[in-house]
Amino acid sequence: MITLKNLTIGYDDHIVAKNINAKISPGDFVCVVGPNGSGKSTLIKTILHLMKPKSGKVIYEDGLKQNFIGYMPQEISLNPNFTASVFEIVLSGTLNRKQIFYNKEAKKLADRNLEILKIKNLKTKSFCDLSGGQRQKVLLARSLCATSKLLILDEPSNNLDLKSKTALYQILKDINKKQGITIIMVTHDLDHHNLIGNKILSLNNDFFYGPTSDFVKKVHQEEK
Repeated sequence: MITLKNLTIGYDDHIVAKNINAKISPGDFVCVVGPNGSGKSTLIKTILHLMKPKSGKVIYEDGLKQNFIGYMPQEISLNPNFTASVFEIVLSGTLNRKQIFYNKEAKKLADRNLEILKIKNLKTKSFCDLSGGQRQKVLLARSLCATSKLLILDEPSNNLDLKSKTALYQILKDINKKQGITIIMVTHDLDHHNLIGNKILSLNNDFFYGPTSDFVKKVHQEEK
């Protein structure tokens, strides 16, 4: 689905990571990990073509196009006068599919994703009145409305307590397995039990891309 070929990433004159090579296949669930400043968010923006690579290529394959990707950024800035409802926010994700107006199918999709994220009770509430964790779920539901192929998430478990995070991870696993949506997720959560993807892309000093089980073995060996 996506090939990263000899990729070097950064911003302005600063290089944050280089020699990134990876092939992300349909159905993969890739967790992107690494310390602060290692380039996780920069990599995501480069994959999305929001930033240009310093060198190398990001190649979309398997018929992937920009409007097939649902993206949930790490943070969102809100105007205090922003009064859109939860349903309006989630529904707006369908515009990524090149729809000119909201038809019945779009509204059904928005309702379905509210149910998947277990936030249908928030449907009529103002987005500005929600807690940080509730906003995360709304933005995830919006991202789901934007795609049937690829979901890119930049630290979606931010602002969530342990119980909510565990529930969110189960939802993401279901989305990946039951709906067949490929997921690329940035996470700071390095607890081996919470590395829920089938592959790890680590932007630590020693670049790694491969099966999660191999990454866990590598970490264990380094800790000995």
